[in-house]
Amino acid sequence: MTHDTFDGVFPAMTTPFHDDESIDHDTLRAHAQRLEAAGVDGLVPVGTTGESATMTHDEHIEVVETVVDAVDDVPVIAGSGSNNTREALDLSERAAAAGADGLLLISPYYNIPEPDGMEHHFRQIADAVDLPQIIYNVPGRTGRNIAVETAVSLAEHENVVGYKAASGDLNRTNEVIERTREENFSVLSGDDALTLPVIAQGGTGCISVAANVEPERTVALVGAALENDFDRARELQYELGDLFRTLFVETNPIPINEAMAMRGIHSDTMRSPLNPLQPENRDRLRRVLDDLE
Repeated sequence: MTHDTFDGVFPAMTTPFHDDESIDHDTLRAHAQRLEAAGVDGLVPVGTTGESATMTHDEHIEVVETVVDAVDDVPVIAGSGSNNTREALDLSERAAAAGADGLLLISPYYNIPEPDGMEHHFRQIADAVDLPQIIYNVPGRTGRNIAVETAVSLAEHENVVGYKAASGDLNRTNEVIERTREENFSVLSGDDALTLPVIAQGGTGCISVAANVEPERTVALVGAALENDFDRARELQYELGDLFRTLFVETNPIPINEAMAMRGIHSDTMRSPLNPLQPENRDRLRRVLDDLE
């Protein structure tokens, strides 16, 4: 089947934990409902921001089930990637069975496959799981870019409907947009600070960290840009610029979890090896959040 693409704002959801590092499903449910009420276009649980790397497979699927059950009218795009193709396929099939509406698939990390191997990895999942899938380019985490040729080739597959651009390279992102514009294919910014220029190039929205704590403003920014109201979009970009920068002053999701705690949304507990935000950065983050009140 041909799937719809994903356009708009998709928060890369944080995962709330209890003090003992067990998943706080009640707060996770409330978090998902709060984001839906703020007008986001979908939710992305168990990605990098959701600390999926520290979860068992069963926990991973339990988070997907909680988010799917919590919301009414927005799609849930489950992170289900891995550097092990069999593992990614298993997670993807289980996420589909749990009710996910789409999948976010990080490129294989650590192994650093060659382009042919990377394309084969994604195609095996796309052939086996009939859900819309977004391939995720984040070389800072994985050690290698998804080649533009690979992204263009995969865009021809009916189940591969999007590309999350988190390389920081606007030239690369622009080339993917140019070469897939005739396909049923979305290019979404994975860097909050670059969402506006990505949309200006022809992108369709963002998978956003900042939207966890500032969903309404993020929705307004992306909505204005998609409607070609770039004067309004720039003003919102200026309002949120300090937040976008501060949320990446240390490894994501350390700052966003602290921001969520400062706003009283959920605790700042994370799973080891992540550590609390450094005091000087905590002070900076508090000032930024205070300025947005």
